Amino acid sequence: MKLKLVDLSRVLAGPVCSMMLGDLGADVIKVERPGEGDETRGWGPPFNADGESAYFLAINRNKKSLAADLSDQTDRATVLGLIRGADVVLENFLSGALARLGLNPERLLEENPALIWCTISGFGPDSLRPGYDFVIQAECGWMAITGERDGSPMKAGVALADVIAGKDAAIAILAALAERGAGTLTGTKRRINISLADSARAALVNVAQNVLVSGRNAHRWGNAHPNLVPYQLFDAADRPLVIAVGSDGQWRACATVLGLNDLAADQALTTNAGRLKNRDRVVAALAERVREMSAQYWVDRLQSVSVPCGLVRTVAETLEATGADPLTGVRPSVPGSVRMPPPKLDEHGDAIRTLGWRAFLP
Repeated sequence: MKLKLVDLSRVLAGPVCSMMLGDLGADVIKVERPGEGDETRGWGPPFNADGESAYFLAINRNKKSLAADLSDQTDRATVLGLIRGADVVLENFLSGALARLGLNPERLLEENPALIWCTISGFGPDSLRPGYDFVIQAECGWMAITGERDGSPMKAGVALADVIAGKDAAIAILAALAERGAGTLTGTKRRINISLADSARAALVNVAQNVLVSGRNAHRWGNAHPNLVPYQLFDAADRPLVIAVGSDGQWRACATVLGLNDLAADQALTTNAGRLKNRDRVVAALAERVREMSAQYWVDRLQSVSVPCGLVRTVAETLEATGADPLTGVRPSVPGSVRMPPPKLDEHGDAIRTLGWRAFLP
């Protein structure tokens, strides 16, 4: 049987989660407020010819839309009926808000022993703070380590805290479903809480560990790396490229193919620790050499000796020949498929109110 998911979430993290599960084949009903719908429907420009915002289109394919006012008895009864037939409920309401509207998660979990309930919040189930990605990036260390060394703290260009939390939620839901299938799912594991703050802190990975091991705070490195040299952006004659040396063998190959034979032979640079100690000398030599030729010239030569490198591409260049679509977005990153475009507000409302989950039948 297909997974049935009632999606009460909005904005980004929750919709990313439900879209991923929809890409994998789940039947997803997106419940939205009448009139306005998900806030991101108005987050533009750009809007397409039908007035749909690019932001909304990016994260809402493979779903059917039902407009329902949870404070209205009839609409609430419709949503409760869907929940009673669902496998998963996903939402990002502030703590206690749904219970006040008559959708108490604990009670509904008690009524349906097979139901899994996932809440995505900004700062955890006990916090009433709204969680926006920008705030999370500021408070969870990301901005302190992003940007030029002598510049201001900087956020990432994508709302990555939201995206990572959405993916964490999808992973947690799939893990709970696997346990349910094995007959080992307990009550506590049916109630999933994912927070943007927890996801963001966990995503510090090696940067956090550097601080824990060294006892020294992390700082901004711009396009350089705190642990590896050379591992950064360089300006070629026409455009920038990145060179990412991750091993001593790659370093020897890199220095040799760039024609920096004195560096390749320098015993002080044979290990990464030595190159870290001599960072300025190594980077200066590479920067001077790389400026002499085009970026593609160097990429071709570095790739020929298996040194990780790449051009700094624009978003438009990145999307070329990938099958990305103005309506359904970038193709799934998981082994899934695009079955439905993002829905118009309440596009499937009549069918869902009449047929419930049978609205997904062919």
